[in-house]
Amino acid sequence: MPAETVSSLTGGRLRARRVALGLKQGDVAARAGVSPSYLNLIEYNRRRVPADVLARLAQVLDQPVGSFAEAQHGALIDDLRALAIGWPGEGLLRVEEFASRFPDWAQLVMDMGQRIKSLEAAIEAVNDRMSHDPHLSANLHEVLSAVASVRSTAAILAGPDDIDAEWQVRFLRNLDQDSARLAQGADALVRYLDSGGQIEAQGTASPQEEVEAWAEAADWHLADLPISPRLSSSARQLALSLQAEVRADIVAIPDSAFGAAMAEFGPDPLALAARFSTPPITAFRRIAFGAGAGLVMCDASGTLTLRKRIDGFSLPRFGAACPLWPLFSALVQPMVPIQQIVETPNLDRFLIRAFCQPHYPDGFAGPELRQAVMLILPPTSGSARAIGSTCRVCLRANCPARREPAILS
Repeated sequence: MPAETVSSLTGGRLRARRVALGLKQGDVAARAGVSPSYLNLIEYNRRRVPADVLARLAQVLDQPVGSFAEAQHGALIDDLRALAIGWPGEGLLRVEEFASRFPDWAQLVMDMGQRIKSLEAAIEAVNDRMSHDPHLSANLHEVLSAVASVRSTAAILAGPDDIDAEWQVRFLRNLDQDSARLAQGADALVRYLDSGGQIEAQGTASPQEEVEAWAEAADWHLADLPISPRLSSSARQLALSLQAEVRADIVAIPDSAFGAAMAEFGPDPLALAARFSTPPITAFRRIAFGAGAGLVMCDASGTLTLRKRIDGFSLPRFGAACPLWPLFSALVQPMVPIQQIVETPNLDRFLIRAFCQPHYPDGFAGPELRQAVMLILPPTSGSARAIGSTCRVCLRANCPARREPAILS
């Protein structure tokens, strides 16, 4: 353990545990061999905790040291900060204390906030579709036109004036034709809304998030996982595509040989790809889904197309990712392997291996498509590059790559 525990959540966890045990601050301080005033500063995160002091406090509070030292709510804190965009208030500055003392409530707030954002996104999408979708607009116009025509003809036939028999036949024929047109328009509208044209709000803001939640619930064991009927039509297409890739990866690198290769090479995607003569990205996915590592993929625009979380490494849920990620260094250097130790704002360290693979699906005449991938391996030591998740929730004040101020700076 390092000389000091620098998690900004440590003090709150110590205080919450002491209060839960019904112990006085002075009694805990005396048993741990520190002054009550020093313990008070620690509990309110105004002093960092030396490792030996934390060990004594953990013993007094009958808890493992790791439960106080690890920044286990780092990803939740970043998500709460992102959720707070547009909600003013000084109380939001105490998000770390809130997540530390009441993690279950913090997660509930996060889930409810995400649900609200999802519903807002669905409403906005439906409104946009109502305004700009030409197919929907044409169907609605046809239905309304037919309704107006039927209403006009029916009003004439129901009027008090006698109508000549010949005109009566004409009006009835028009009524029949307009009724048929109305039925056809309504049928077309219903079929359109029941098809892939509809907006389905399933509790996530995008089909990608639906698929990631579905995969995460199964711990990313996707080869034989049934496609959830709760996924929207767009999400089902993405899920089927991802599942097909996973199955192809297992065929290329079978389970029977994967374990032995990992024991020989470790989580080295390029060595694994060379052993099995597969594309490097196949090996990246195989390691991430088969060995519990994190994974992020993006296309040439830098848009994240797949996010597999690993504890301690926050991935942006809203907005663009940190430009200092090795993923983006790899994106501009195709076929060049990049390895970098990184340190998150919560002071967790990870070994990153990144690679970009170009594709030419239309040959020489077509565009170059790039796919970059970043494998996030468990914490390690060594000289590290400071990174964040996204500028809006990153509190590194002097970051040279900052695009905008943090919302809770």
